[in-house]
Amino acid sequence: MNSAFFKRVVMIIVFALAIFSTCAFSFNIENKKPLPIHYGGRVVVNKLDHMPTYTYLWPGVYFETAFIGTEVDLKLNDSNNILNIIIDGKAPIVLVKPGKTTYSIKNLTKGKHHIRLEKRTETQYGTGTFEGFFVSDTSQAIALEIPKHSIEFIGDSAVVGYSIRSPKRECNEEEIFSFTDTQMTYAALTAKAFNADYQINALSGFGVVRNYNGGTPEQTFLSLYPYALNDKDAPYQSSWSPNIIVIGLGGNDFATPLNPGEKWKTREALQDDYVENYKNFVLGLRKKHPETHFILLSYDPVNTELESQIVRVIEKLKQKGESMIELISVKPMELSACQWHPSITDHKNAAEIVINYIKANPRLWN
Repeated sequence: MNSAFFKRVVMIIVFALAIFSTCAFSFNIENKKPLPIHYGGRVVVNKLDHMPTYTYLWPGVYFETAFIGTEVDLKLNDSNNILNIIIDGKAPIVLVKPGKTTYSIKNLTKGKHHIRLEKRTETQYGTGTFEGFFVSDTSQAIALEIPKHSIEFIGDSAVVGYSIRSPKRECNEEEIFSFTDTQMTYAALTAKAFNADYQINALSGFGVVRNYNGGTPEQTFLSLYPYALNDKDAPYQSSWSPNIIVIGLGGNDFATPLNPGEKWKTREALQDDYVENYKNFVLGLRKKHPETHFILLSYDPVNTELESQIVRVIEKLKQKGESMIELISVKPMELSACQWHPSITDHKNAAEIVINYIKANPRLWN
């Protein structure tokens, strides 16, 4: 046989095998069945070809399912975040900006398994999409027990878990990103202590009327809160109505002196603006959530300015007839994470305070 002809035959066979292998791989993936998903946090549910996918931006988002089987696939499309995969409550598998990929977990023991996907980083403008959990036809879905309680946390970098894992205060941007872990915050710890569904709606650097050091004055937390993806074309639409809303806002409003050119001429004018807008924000939430209990959180470790303004907010709300509202003060803090942010220890201590308060006041779940 002519050697050149032989090489051509071999190449054709190899090419055919490659095509067959690729088709077989795609065929197997596409013919696996999706598992039902329970999720928490703000997401946009996209229904394409009757198969929902979930796009997210806000921190603390999670997805979970349960099944009987020995393997499961997770279809991911996220080049912006660090994700946790937790199987049966064990230490997480950590994926760093995995991109568009299928992550397969194989060789699980026979029997029931619970799997959870968590977003642990903050991306204020970069989204990710989860495309679902998939198993073979020999596996069986298990219905998850839906939590009886729900709680929402609203705030800034302290609620995000900004650099919470950091062993130092001086950090670069990449270190801040990698050390951030919303799932280790007092918010996540509190919700998990009560087996409650939760949303963590927080943005680092943003305040009620003033952002850190007066930055980006055209946007505040209140202007971004209504949107699912920080995009005015994607308003957040959901039946979500939590039993408790915990709000920790104001650290950025008062963190620095006023700069020349800012709209407030005096500190008192800033305080008054903060109180009025915070009050109106809570009243707006009350219209959406008539049975919800509010906890306003103060965590100012330096002075009493923040807490004194929150007290004013509560006084004004009570004048408007608001009765289901509480103040919790969380301090002192070691603030040993990047740029003097709360550490893991700080968050554990804060979680203990909030958890004990809720336990002592079970009416908050009603």
